[in-house]
Amino acid sequence: MKAAIVGTGYVGLVSGVVFADAGIKTICVDNDQAKLKMLRSGKSPIFEPGLEEMMQRVEEKGHISFTDSISDAVQASDVIFIAVGTPPQEDGSPDLSYVKAVARDIGRAITKYIVIVDKSTVPVGTAKMVHEIILGECGDASLFDVVSSPEFLREGSAVEDTVNPDRVVIGADSERALNTVKRLYTGFPTEILETDIASAELIKYASNCFLATKISFINMISRYCEAAGGNVDDVAKGMGMDTRIGKQFLKAGLGWGGSCFPKDVSALIWMGETLGVDAGILTSTVAINEDQPAHCLRRVSEELGGLEGKKIAIFGLSFKPHTDDIRDAKSLVIIDALRSMGASISATDPICMDEVAKLHPDVEMHTDAISAAQGADAAILVTEWPEYAGIELSDLASALKTPLLFDGRRVFTAEDAKAAGIKRLTIGEQG
Repeated sequence: MKAAIVGTGYVGLVSGVVFADAGIKTICVDNDQAKLKMLRSGKSPIFEPGLEEMMQRVEEKGHISFTDSISDAVQASDVIFIAVGTPPQEDGSPDLSYVKAVARDIGRAITKYIVIVDKSTVPVGTAKMVHEIILGECGDASLFDVVSSPEFLREGSAVEDTVNPDRVVIGADSERALNTVKRLYTGFPTEILETDIASAELIKYASNCFLATKISFINMISRYCEAAGGNVDDVAKGMGMDTRIGKQFLKAGLGWGGSCFPKDVSALIWMGETLGVDAGILTSTVAINEDQPAHCLRRVSEELGGLEGKKIAIFGLSFKPHTDDIRDAKSLVIIDALRSMGASISATDPICMDEVAKLHPDVEMHTDAISAAQGADAAILVTEWPEYAGIELSDLASALKTPLLFDGRRVFTAEDAKAAGIKRLTIGEQG
């Protein structure tokens, strides 16, 4: 069996490499010549644990190839995935221009039966739209079917999530198409959910929006803990022991970001508006999330008597650990807010300092946390990289001008901070 994937971002590249590693002849398509050159040389354009090593292995075996020709990919494949970006527009709706362009190119190239799979996160009705575009180009509905099979990978563990998925969703209205896509997952240890196309298109949005809501909920509860004297970790643990709730995504912190949750929540709110559905719970989810960084800075400002002229050290710049992705990262929100308050900033991150420096050349970049904290009035731990959990708090206290740490991800204990002579503020505790 042969597969092709259009788009070599997180979803497309990881999916293509994992399929190739499973023995499926795979073609990855992209129109970025610089990226193609990098891929053909065995280098990954994105940081993702295990990806580059697997990519080099399948290239050596000849299981994967890279091209800029959608036509060649269509001719050589049984299944072609559309895995291009669907960035949010101003009204929250996904920009489907890349999906439409790929559909047109596929339609012009079809000469034999092929299954087109919408892998990008797209709103309800997209598969129907893609079908109409392709039919308008090729003129023969018997030559193709369109299927929806959303992705569920997480940045930082995308390879593992694709090799061992917790589920594969296939939305199809054709038995032939359904069975064709199912063959791709022979040998993958997972449950396959067969459903209609509209349900498949909604499942990814519903999943991500529920998880975002869960995070915002525990962050709301953290405010109760700060006001009343509770400990949000204990509250979350007690909630998570209820099997109806579960313990995952109940970690209080500075809020969610990245490439998925913000755009998917915005898209589902937009879909609600277009379908006449009240999405009030999601608008509240967004409001709570957007206030978390501001809440952190309010507490730091109160402790320091204002932030004008102060220097603040930031530990962690990516939106979460084990990725170089800074899209909707809380670090960027905090940097912008600190600058508007008259503070100067030093920062450190294991991977993505260069990317942030392009956006904020005035931020001092340092190779480690202690160097970044030298002479600063306070430090804020933004991203819970393992490197920061190993910081010697006594060294941090000595480096800081004022021994004040805002532990935005609840990495350290109050007892350890007190023993090191450092004042620790955090989400979900008084202090």
